[in-house]
Amino acid sequence: MASGMENKNLVESLYESLAKGDTEKAAAFLAHDLDWRFHGPRMCQHMSRLLTGETGPTEFNFEPRQVVNLGEGGWVVAEGWEGDHVYWVHVWAVENGVITRFREYFNTTVTVRAVGHGQEVGCGSRGRWERHAVWQSKSCRRVSRSMPGLVLAI
Repeated sequence: MASGMENKNLVESLYESLAKGDTEKAAAFLAHDLDWRFHGPRMCQHMSRLLTGETGPTEFNFEPRQVVNLGEGGWVVAEGWEGDHVYWVHVWAVENGVITRFREYFNTTVTVRAVGHGQEVGCGSRGRWERHAVWQSKSCRRVSRSMPGLVLAI
């Protein structure tokens, strides 16, 4: 099992490849059966269009402002913003050196109820309970403008 730092480095390498327009190299970091979920307006599916080759890296530049390893389960969170109205969070799961799951949150007002700080929360799914990691953005405190405080149940 890879360390959290190795997982974080892998995700950062993915963004570097995308910035250079090397989508083939970026795709090599992803599992063939990547579990991908998008949360946000359909017109904002920039990563999907970029990785499938529908558009080039000039349409939207994903430059993470912060990349954080969550420590358990191989999850790595990257967040960024461009201008006053564009805010995104990417959550990547790395297993055996390959990204297997991807959650993309784009300009969403997702809120999670009954969440303890830094704790996991149970979620019912198909009659069974699952455990989810919880992450909360701290970047909104670092900028001088109003930005939503985003909390994700992953």
